[in-house]
Amino acid sequence: MPLFWKPYKSDISSFIDDLKAKNPTLEQDQRAGRALLWDRNLDRNAQAEWQDAGVKQEAYVYQTNKRD
Repeated sequence: MPLFWKPYKSDISSFIDDLKAKNPTLEQDQRAGRALLWDRNLDRNAQAEWQDAGVKQEAYVYQTNKRD
């Protein structure tokens, strides 16, 4: 190992580190945004009712029904 060797740091990693240094609440804001949209409890009964209420699709949706 050379005497002046330093570990490699990519441009993306440097950018993210600089961004976090400029805005220390960035991760907290990201977690709050995720909790707002994604981290929710599901109502299993409502979800089951929604799936049961669906109309079954025909095998070939572009086929016209000819009734003679």
